Amino acid sequence: MKLPLTIAAQGIEMTESIEAVIREKATKLERFNGRVIGCHVTVLGPGTRHRNGGSFEVRIDLTVPGHEYVINQKAAPELNLAIRDAFDAARRKLDEDRELYLERRKDGSLEELISA
Repeated sequence: MKLPLTIAAQGIEMTESIEAVIREKATKLERFNGRVIGCHVTVLGPGTRHRNGGSFEVRIDLTVPGHEYVINQKAAPELNLAIRDAFDAARRKLDEDRELYLERRKDGSLEELISA
């Protein structure tokens, strides 16, 4: 994988299996959109103050040339669901980015942005 990937965790112990799932999903994102040049994933564990625990949260910071996307609204009671939902949202965002990139390239406005 050429993509620079960093993984951070707060309030949860990062196991090898969780890290492997995140790496696999990041690799799929890179294959889906080859313009991704950076990915930082932060996993937040549930708070310890709640009686029933809390939700797991996953934040993904993606960098493509000219843009940085933050996917941070994904929370779920199970870690695997939070990871899946966050990466699904990231894929949708990259799909929108790819469509915008192709549209700009087709219109010629991309060359104007690059030369400016």
